[in-house]
Amino acid sequence: MRVWCRRMVVGLPVVAGVVLAWLALSSMAFAQEWSQVLPPDARFKAEMPAPVDRNAVDEKEPGLAGPRTVYQAVLGRHNFDLDHVEYLADHIGRQDRKALVLDLGRGVVEKQFPKARFKYPRDEAVSLQGWEGYALDIEDEKGDGVMMRTYLVKNRLYRLLVTYDADPATKVAATRFVESFKVADER
Repeated sequence: MRVWCRRMVVGLPVVAGVVLAWLALSSMAFAQEWSQVLPPDARFKAEMPAPVDRNAVDEKEPGLAGPRTVYQAVLGRHNFDLDHVEYLADHIGRQDRKALVLDLGRGVVEKQFPKARFKYPRDEAVSLQGWEGYALDIEDEKGDGVMMRTYLVKNRLYRLLVTYDADPATKVAATRFVESFKVADER
C-alpha cells in the first residue's frame, strides 16, 4: 500500500505537468485557428477562423456591377460570413445612402424575427471609419443569436454575419470577427 501511495504522489506532478502542457497547447491551437483575410484588391481586412473559403456568386439584382464575393468560415457549429458586391455608380448616386444601408442592413428582418419572440440588443445606424453602416444583433430566449453588420463604402456594399450561442466564448468570437473588419478606402 505504501509503495502504491508513494508512486501515486510521485506521479501527480508528472500528470499535472502533462495536463497543463495539453491545456496550453490546446489554447494556442485555438488562437492559431484565426487568420487574417486580405483580398487581392486589399480594400478591406478582417479576422476569421481558418480555413476561410472564398467564392463568387453571380447575382441578378438590379444595379450590381459584378458578382458577389463571399468569404465563409466555421468555428465549432458557428458560421462566419463576409461578402461584398459592387453597385453601379449611378445606382448608388440616385439613392439616399443612409436609407439604402438601412434597407440592405435590416430589410425585412422583423418579419422573420418578430420582436415578440426575439430580442434586438442592437438595432442602429453605425459608421465605420466615416462610412455609413447598420448594426443588427438578434437573440432568442436561450441567448443564441446572430450579429449582422452592413457597410456601404463608395460603391461597394459589405455584409458581415456571424452566429453565436449562449456560451460567452462564442459571443466573444463573434464580436472579434465584426470588430476586426476594417476598410482601406478613406472618406
